[in-house]
Amino acid sequence: MDLVARFLEHLRDERGLSPRTRSAYARDLALFSSETGQPEGGPGSINEHDIRRFIAALHRRGLGAKSIQRVLSAVRGFYRWLIREGYAQHNPAVAVRAPKAPRKLPKTLDADAVARLLDFRADTPLAIRDKAIMELFYSSGLRLSELAALRWDQVDSASGFITVTGKGRKTRMAPIGSYAVKALEAWRRVRGNFASFEEPCVFVSRRGDPISMRTIQSRIRHWARKQGIPQQVHPHLLRHSFASHMLESSGDLRAVQELLGHADIATTQVYTHLDFQHLAKVYDKAHPRAHKKSKDPG
Repeated sequence: MDLVARFLEHLRDERGLSPRTRSAYARDLALFSSETGQPEGGPGSINEHDIRRFIAALHRRGLGAKSIQRVLSAVRGFYRWLIREGYAQHNPAVAVRAPKAPRKLPKTLDADAVARLLDFRADTPLAIRDKAIMELFYSSGLRLSELAALRWDQVDSASGFITVTGKGRKTRMAPIGSYAVKALEAWRRVRGNFASFEEPCVFVSRRGDPISMRTIQSRIRHWARKQGIPQQVHPHLLRHSFASHMLESSGDLRAVQELLGHADIATTQVYTHLDFQHLAKVYDKAHPRAHKKSKDPG
C-alpha cells in the first residue's frame, strides 16, 4: 500500500473525515504526485523549491487561487502525517503561500431598486414591522445581528441616532433617516399586537419574543419577491447598498468606516472599487470619446 493510501486511511480511521472530504484529499494528492513524480529519495526528499514549482505549474494551468490553496493545504496535511510516521524530516509546504484569491466585490442594489423594494403599502402590523426593519437596514447600515438585538433604549428618534453595539462589543452611533424614523414610529404604534411593553427588543416575532435573524432574512426575501426585485436580497445587501450609496454621494471613506463600525479602513476600502465601477459606467456612457476607436486619418 502506498503512502497516500495509508494517509487516506488515517483520515478515515483516526480523524473521522467524511468520504467527500477524503475524496477531495485524494484528488489533490493525486495531482501533487502527478506533478512531482516519484523522487528517488521518496516524498521526504522533496524540498520547498519543488513545492513552489508545483504551485507555479498549477497557476499556469489556470487553477484558481482558492483551488490552489486547498491543494496546498492537503499537501501540508500529508507531510505532517509523513513526519509523524517517520517518512519525512520536514514539511516543505509549510512556508509556501498560495496566490491570494481576488477579493469579491460586495453586490449592491442601486438606489432605484432600493426605492422599489421599500415602496409597498404597509397595511398590516406584520408589514409595518417588516418595512421598519428594511428602512432601518438601509438608513443606518446595520449588521443583521445588530438590528435583531436592537432595544428601544438604544433608539433616539428625536436626535436621529441609535446607539449600536457591534463586533468586539464596540459601541458606535448610527444615524436614522427620516423614512426610517417614520417607519419605526408606525411600528411602535402597532407593536402591542405582538408583544407587551415590557419586552425591550424593538423587533419581535408574531409570538411576542425577540425576532430571530433567520426570520428577518426570510421576510426580506419575501418582500423582494413581492416587489419584483430579480436580485437575491438579504440584510447584508442592504448594508452594502447603504455603504456604496453613502460613499458615492460623499466620497468620505473615513465617515463610511465609522458608520459601518469597521475597525480597519481596509475593510471599508472595498466600497471604493464599487464607486469607481459606477464612475467608469457613467464615464463610458457620457463621455464622447469613451471607448471609441479613432479613425485612421491616413
